[in-house]
This record gives sequence, C-alpha cells and structure tokens, in this order.
Amino acid sequence: MPEHEAGGTPTLEVRDFLRRRREQIAQRWADEPLFRTVFTVSRDEAVEAGKVIVDALAQVADSHRVEDPDAAGFTEVREQLARMGAARSRAGLSATQVSSELAALRPPVENLLVVDLDQAPPELLRECSVALGVLMGTLRLVAMQTALSEGQALIDRQRLQLLEVATPVIKLWDGIVAVPLIGTLDSARSQVVMETLLNAVVDQHARFAILDITGVQTVDSLVAQHLMKTVAAARLMGAECVVSGIRPAIAQTIVHLGLDLGTVKTRASLADALGYCLHELGANIVNAVPDGAGRR
Repeated sequence: MPEHEAGGTPTLEVRDFLRRRREQIAQRWADEPLFRTVFTVSRDEAVEAGKVIVDALAQVADSHRVEDPDAAGFTEVREQLARMGAARSRAGLSATQVSSELAALRPPVENLLVVDLDQAPPELLRECSVALGVLMGTLRLVAMQTALSEGQALIDRQRLQLLEVATPVIKLWDGIVAVPLIGTLDSARSQVVMETLLNAVVDQHARFAILDITGVQTVDSLVAQHLMKTVAAARLMGAECVVSGIRPAIAQTIVHLGLDLGTVKTRASLADALGYCLHELGANIVNAVPDGAGRR
C-alpha cells in the first residue's frame, strides 16, 4: 500500500491516486457504455482515450482547481470529449442520456479509490472521496458544455446553409440574374442576400440584377437599409439593380426612413422588371396570339 504524506492535501492525494491507478481506471472505463459504444474498432483505443482523460484529471487535481471547468488540464481533452458526445448524440441519445453515461464513469473510479486508500485514515479517505467527486462532476460539466457548444456550432452552420439555400440566384437571361425572396427578412438573411447577389453578378457577368421581394410581407428599418446597400453595392460592381414587388407596408417603411430611391429602378412585379431589363438589353418581347405572333 502507498504511504500517505502527513499534511498532504486531498486534491494531491487524488492526483497521486489517479497516476497510480491510471491503467486500471482506463481499463474499467473501456467497458462503460460511453467508451464501448464510441470506440467500437478496438478496445485498446478506448483504453488509450481513457488514459488521456485520467492524465487530464490528475493535472487538474495538481492545480487544486477540481471545481473549475476552465482549469488548464481540461483543455487537452475538450476536443475528445466533444467527439464522444457528438457520437452519442448522432446515435440518437438525448443530452440527459449522454449526461447519465458520463455520470457512470464516476463509480469505477470511486471504488478504486477506496481500495487504494484502504490503509488511510477515515477522515482522509472521506476528504479524498469528496475531492474526487467534485473533480468527476466538473469533468461531466466540461463534457456537456463542450458538447452543447459543438451542437450550437453545428446548428449555426446548418442555419447559414439553409439561408443560402433559401436565397437562390436565378439566371433569367444572358446578363440578367434575379433573387426571389420569400418569407421573413432579418439582418442575417439580408447580408446573405447581398453576398449571394454580388457573387452572382461577378460569376454571370450580369448587367442587371433583379431583387424581387414580392414574397416578403414586411421588413424593419435595418433590413430596408440593407436592401438599399445591396442596390448600391451592385451598382459598384457594374450592374443595375432593379427592385420589384414592393408591398405598400414596405414602401411606407422606406418613405418613413427617408431613404432616397431616386436612383433605384423599381417595378411592380418580377415580370415587369424582366421586361425592363430585356428592353435595356435591346431584346424584343413577342406575345403569342391566336393568329400568329405579334410584336410587343
């Protein structure tokens, strides 16, 4: 049995215990659901992952910051914990279930602590058990925080992708592109609209860009300003921007803001906007009539 230094603090005792029992802890963790279901290729891989986490816990205990999720020792294992949490989430487990699997890592360590300190004074064993419990609780907190952060980052990426999908750029004619907007416009989506439209102007060598907001019910003042900036930016890129489908409520918002539309081409509908652009390009529009083709 190891000898315990007189006056040694419980956290340092826990540190020494973790280092002594590193292999055994990792072996027991490898049989727990969290490790067993994440590291399915090789049990040795699960054991090695467990050792890395034990080393991190020992480093935290050495710093006497067992209750601090921002302790330096946790830095090295955050990415690994995030991968493990994400793997269990992809398997269909809820955050509560993942938390329960993390909590299941604590009993094997506590049981080993009792065996390791069986010759220690009862008071020291109690204090070490408390310190270890706090340390394992903090590990659980770090893992959940990391998993939630990764989940939020994934949601943000998917949200941006949805915004891009919901903001298609359509090539209507050689030199004419259009962005038909449907739904609610906010600042984030307005920014995506601007970037998407300007990229299309460059890629398609467009001379005209139609911004159709027929499907937009209303916009706030900030979004209206974004739309005006989009028009100005398109002009700087060498394209004339035509805004079509402005509803009465949106028109009132623009007027109340005092925005100058004197240099902006507006049309009542997308068809009217397309007709204007084609006319400016010198194209003739012909309507089919029962007796043949008639020129318009």
